[in-house]
Amino acid sequence: MKPSTIRRWSFVHTWASLVCTLFLLMLAITGLPLIFHHELEHLLGEAPRLREMPADTPRLDLQRLVEAAELQRPDEVVQYLGWDDEDANALTVIMAASAGTEPNASHTFGLDARSGEAFGMPSANGGLMMFFLRMHVDMYAGLPGKLLLAFMGLLFVLAIVSGVVLYAPFMRRLQFAEVRRHKPHRTRWLDLHNLIGIVTLSWALVVGITGVVSACADLLISAWRNESLAALVEPYRDAPPLQHRAPASDLLRIAETAAPGMQADFIAFPGTRFSSEHHYSVFMKGSSHLTSHLWTPVLIDAATLEVTAVGERPWYMDMLSMSQPLHFGDYGGRPMQILWAALDLLTIVVLGSGLYLWWKRRGKGREVKP
Repeated sequence: MKPSTIRRWSFVHTWASLVCTLFLLMLAITGLPLIFHHELEHLLGEAPRLREMPADTPRLDLQRLVEAAELQRPDEVVQYLGWDDEDANALTVIMAASAGTEPNASHTFGLDARSGEAFGMPSANGGLMMFFLRMHVDMYAGLPGKLLLAFMGLLFVLAIVSGVVLYAPFMRRLQFAEVRRHKPHRTRWLDLHNLIGIVTLSWALVVGITGVVSACADLLISAWRNESLAALVEPYRDAPPLQHRAPASDLLRIAETAAPGMQADFIAFPGTRFSSEHHYSVFMKGSSHLTSHLWTPVLIDAATLEVTAVGERPWYMDMLSMSQPLHFGDYGGRPMQILWAALDLLTIVVLGSGLYLWWKRRGKGREVKP
């Protein structure tokens, strides 16, 4: 590689890294507890706790559960009703002043499917874990914050790629993974920076790319609403406003018949951004480890309970659904969590050492000036 080419790539690597490093450090630090969010919620006493009941206690009719939720917050409406992956008796309810209220202004709590008893979910409405999540997702800045973090993620990917380009000619003079311990302090840190960077390369690319995709979630969901969902509800475009909403009792049976072999993940009620003014949307998921993250929406007329469409997943929604478990490493149990945490800590070392190396080189440059 020509010296001029190396200088150009070095310029790209230096400034792409510098611009995004502080944001990446914040993301790495806030992302670390999110890897263990279930365990930390239990430790902090924020995990849902259901009352002990006999194992064969039947679950309430779905409409009765909706009514139980409405009694908890009588001035609000149910937006979403979802099932807990770890306990089938625990339902998650999201309510707000109106169906179209944006997510951060909604209130989340739990319902026991057997009794209709409500229980708090502090981590979904505030507290330490929610602080980490909001900082990691949008820095409490909404869509502008998400887009800023998406741009920082792109710079991070560019820094990784440019670092790999520079690593090849650099390592020609050294043995693989060599750290020159007899050299000055800055040189040893440079070798460690390069070594840890190349070890975490694949993981950093996966986390960086999936982070960019997740940060663009609002845009992808908006595209899905304007394209796929709009096409599915086109026959209702000129329909009069919904006057009567049929009970939700049979929604699961209807959806399971329309999408055999799948199970319900959550229900979007009429008027929410995952549904329309005239439909219940039951989002079904597969039973395998892979398909459990992929949604198939079943649209059910909210007045007649007739299935009007079973939506196909556009590629970008599949990409969004798969990016989130990949980003947080929460699909492979405790070993995967520990691996993700170790790689996260190593990435913090890479980011910190990069700042140190830039600062030392900058200081050295000032010293040689006349």
